[in-house]
Amino acid sequence: MKLFHTLFLTLILLFSSAAMSAQTLATKININTASAEQIATAMTGIGESKAKAIVKYRKSNGKFKSVQDLENVDGIGAKTVAKNKDKIAL
Repeated sequence: MKLFHTLFLTLILLFSSAAMSAQTLATKININTASAEQIATAMTGIGESKAKAIVKYRKSNGKFKSVQDLENVDGIGAKTVAKNKDKIAL
C-alpha cells in the first residue's frame, strides 16, 4: 500500500510539473503576429497605448527581427524589454 501511495504522489508531481512547463510555453507572445490587446495582456509594463505603438511600428517597419528591436518603438526602453524577454517570441 505504501508503494502505491508513493507512486501515486510521484505521478501527481510529474503531471503538475508538466502542466506548469506547458503553461510557461503558452504565455509567450509573438510580437510579430499578436494584436495590441494580446500584447498588453501578456507583457509587463506594456499598456494598451504602448501595445498599439508596437503594432503600428510593426506595420510600418516590418516584422521584428530580434527582441531588442522593441527598443525602437517610442516609449519602450531596455528595462521594459529585459523584463519581458522570456515572454516574447518572434
